[in-house]
Amino acid sequence: MTGRELILIAGMTAVTFLVRYAFFALGERVAFPPVVQRALRYVPVAVLTAIVVPMVLLPDGSHWQLDWRNAWLAGALATGVIAWRFNHLLGSIGGGMVVFFLHRIIIG
Repeated sequence: MTGRELILIAGMTAVTFLVRYAFFALGERVAFPPVVQRALRYVPVAVLTAIVVPMVLLPDGSHWQLDWRNAWLAGALATGVIAWRFNHLLGSIGGGMVVFFLHRIIIG
């Protein structure tokens, strides 16, 4: 690793730390307007979607795979149906994993 890469990593570490630490250090002294507070409620869902959707739809990282051979898509669809039907988080995760692994074993 070169010195330039180390400086880059140290800089990214410092920026990440300072941004996160600012909220802890300032505490209750900083209040967001109600509209910002409402918008921030959607951040976890947006981040999770941004991580999961490319993994499900582009399992090899570069090509769309929207057919029956995509185990990631089968597991994600099963998870969505179970979550919608039964409203049980752990059951949804477990059911999706079972469908994913069975798909991988049976279809390959």
